[in-house]
Amino acid sequence: MHAIRHGFGAFASVAVLLTGVALAAEVRAAPAPAGGRPAPAAEEPENFGASCRTDVEGSRVTAHCQNPYPRTDRVRLHVECEQWWDVDTDSAPVDVGPADYAQLTGRCWKEVRSAWITHEPADPAPDPAPGSSGP
Repeated sequence: MHAIRHGFGAFASVAVLLTGVALAAEVRAAPAPAGGRPAPAAEEPENFGASCRTDVEGSRVTAHCQNPYPRTDRVRLHVECEQWWDVDTDSAPVDVGPADYAQLTGRCWKEVRSAWITHEPADPAPDPAPGSSGP
């Protein structure tokens, strides 16, 4: 009896999966709406933001940031301490240029509760592609 239940469950799962695949293919093949303006294109993600990791050793925090993108990223290390009387810290901003590396440090007197990095562009966004017309 158990073999029949498992067999039916597997059959039902495959049927649901195939129905979903067929529906997705049909939706992708649907023509664009007639007349009017074309649907807005999805915005491409911005190539920005250094990749950072933080290491906590006892009461000390070290952040290692590497920027693979063409825009300069301004990063800051924030350290929240576990004890209520221990002073939380925020590092000075550090600019990490394209293909550059930075190391930031912070500490607590006792235990570290959490540590994180914030990012902001250090330079203005690049101009749109040459030849494109504005609004």
